Amino acid sequence: MPPAPGADADASGRSLLADQRGATLLAVLVAVTVMGLAAGIAGSTWRTILQREREEELLFRGEQYRRAIAGYFAVGGGYPRRLEELLKDTRTPLPSRHLRRLYPDPMTGGPWQLVRDNAGNILGVRSDSALRPFKSDGFPEGYEGFEQAESYREWEFVFQRPQVAPET
Repeated sequence: MPPAPGADADASGRSLLADQRGATLLAVLVAVTVMGLAAGIAGSTWRTILQREREEELLFRGEQYRRAIAGYFAVGGGYPRRLEELLKDTRTPLPSRHLRRLYPDPMTGGPWQLVRDNAGNILGVRSDSALRPFKSDGFPEGYEGFEQAESYREWEFVFQRPQVAPET
């Protein structure tokens, strides 16, 4: 094909403009590839940031449930059978609230898995997420067992009845 009018040609008679189009196309392909890789890395980083935030929220909400169950136990000496009993405890003449609202599991967005005793009473809650936790140390007192957890399912927020020393 003869070169376009006003276009320079190389020794073989090809247009230098046609060679530049190929180089431009190659540069665009490289730029798109680099942008795709950068977007993938950014997406991975964003996912990590979100999981860390949900993890902190899991610790906060789980502790709220543990405290609510402790408060329920302190008022009447027993454990709730349903989480709704933490919202309105009617075992006394003046109903009390141990929890403002029922918080969903921040890791799954769904309901909590309940930790129950043999009688069906709720001792605590745990997440149903199989994700591996980022946090592996620096837990508050009482949660040291979380350090070896392989997934969030192993993070159980349980109120343990205080042990009474036997009288002698």
